Amino acid sequence: MAVAESPVPGTRPLRGDVVAGLTAAAVVIPKAMAYATIAGLPIEVGLYTAFVPMLVYVLLGTSRPLSVSTTTTIAILTGAELSMIVPDADPARLITVTATLTLMVGAILIAASLLRLGFVANFISLPVLVGFKAGIGVVIIVDQLPKLLGLHFDKGSFLHNIGEVVRGLGHLSWPTLAVGLGTIALLTLIERFRPQWPAPLIAVAAAIAGAGLLGWQAHGIDLVGTVPSGFPHLTMPDLDLVEQLWPGACGIALMSFTETIAVGRAFQAPHEPLPRANRELLATGAGNAVSAFFGAMPSGGGMSQTAVNRRAGARSQMAQVFTAGATVATMLLLAPLIGLMPHATLAALVIVYSIGLIHPADFRDILRVRRTEFLWALAAFAGVMLLGTLKGILVAIVVSLVALAQQAADPPVRVLGRKRGTNVFRPPSPEHPDDETFPGLLLLKLEGRLFFMNAERVADKIRPLIAQHRPRYVVIDMSGLFDLEYSALNALVEAERRYRAAGVQLVLAELNPEVYAMVQRSPLGQVLGEERMLFNLEVAVARLQAAAAAPRHAESPT
Repeated sequence: MAVAESPVPGTRPLRGDVVAGLTAAAVVIPKAMAYATIAGLPIEVGLYTAFVPMLVYVLLGTSRPLSVSTTTTIAILTGAELSMIVPDADPARLITVTATLTLMVGAILIAASLLRLGFVANFISLPVLVGFKAGIGVVIIVDQLPKLLGLHFDKGSFLHNIGEVVRGLGHLSWPTLAVGLGTIALLTLIERFRPQWPAPLIAVAAAIAGAGLLGWQAHGIDLVGTVPSGFPHLTMPDLDLVEQLWPGACGIALMSFTETIAVGRAFQAPHEPLPRANRELLATGAGNAVSAFFGAMPSGGGMSQTAVNRRAGARSQMAQVFTAGATVATMLLLAPLIGLMPHATLAALVIVYSIGLIHPADFRDILRVRRTEFLWALAAFAGVMLLGTLKGILVAIVVSLVALAQQAADPPVRVLGRKRGTNVFRPPSPEHPDDETFPGLLLLKLEGRLFFMNAERVADKIRPLIAQHRPRYVVIDMSGLFDLEYSALNALVEAERRYRAAGVQLVLAELNPEVYAMVQRSPLGQVLGEERMLFNLEVAVARLQAAAAAPRHAESPT
């Protein structure tokens, strides 16, 4: 009897994955087609991208709910790269270049996995990502406005496109605008009042029905047109394009992995294992590499589709198998119907979901906490719009790294006192006027890493403090110093020699084991000895107070 009952527990998870996979397909398929149009590609490329990468991720991925196809960010980066390589938008050339770009993205991700570079995702800070995504959202909305308004002009830079849209307002197509606004209204109402319904699928179905039954094309409303049915044909990349495409492929690979690992972690349930960064690199890389030969565009984990997948009850990667199956059914059976979809409907889909990338509250929260990182977010936001997507993110990353280098080059040097009656040492403040100080002792605390870039800056901060307090002993609490680089150690040796010549002795307290071992192996360790490398500030104060009160000729606290 036990054997007969064993399949029952497994039925429920599978049923949940079936429901989740088909529900996610209702979101993934329309959005994937819309994202293909963002990249300037035929909409069937979106279907190919919602098929192969998913199946590869099922075999290699480590996140249970993650749904993989493509995203708004990847689509706009892909479109920017394609527009540079294929400015005339020749269809055959676009497919070849896309396959090459997708293969290169996959190869870069796989190489990063083999080199265990999963930490690279941390190169993009959250403020930079907030600004970058908001900039991407604005760029995409401006890019889709002509389709929503029924305008036609040659695309250019962000500012050029805005100018052309403004100049074309007098010639917009009112029927096209009505379809677009109607789609936006329908999506918004469903998301607001029936969030469990597949809003993109309903909106697309309504638009196709309207175009088929009411003859919208006769009123000047542009339709998608013929969509090839069946499985994608084998597409061979052109390796002669590698030199031109590698900078863009690196940027797309970085964003693909960053979004994939971020989404995977965001939707991890408490009982599920944390997605493994290097394995995610391999899974997304292999998905891109394989799908390149099927004409797909670059892919990665998607936020909204993963949210739908999880909300619908996905328990394993089997949900993606059913999403991919629904995509295959669409390619084989529904291509003629998809051809009736108005371009304005696709544009409306893109605009609605791109607005979700813009979060003014995030900018406000960053500004409230830290102005410097707010400026990073603004740099990313402006850079994407004014310089283009790839250059914008590179500028933002450089700004972040320069700002971090500036912070590292100017570490704090804190003067300490002791809370009366305790062993708690803290910087003086008006809130604690009765904290103890000790005649003849200057207590300082260093934090972070002391290295060649900031050693002289730290010395510049300490000199006026010595001149102000005229101590017998400068005691440096090194508990917050986690690294001491060789150049900085030499600077410390020289500082000790100068202090000693001026009648001031240097004492180090609470060194971590690595820093302590390094100091001991240096001339500084020989000069200080055990007498001036003490366990903590409390021991140092107890030992040095009496010595500080002794005549100036005393050289040692012992």
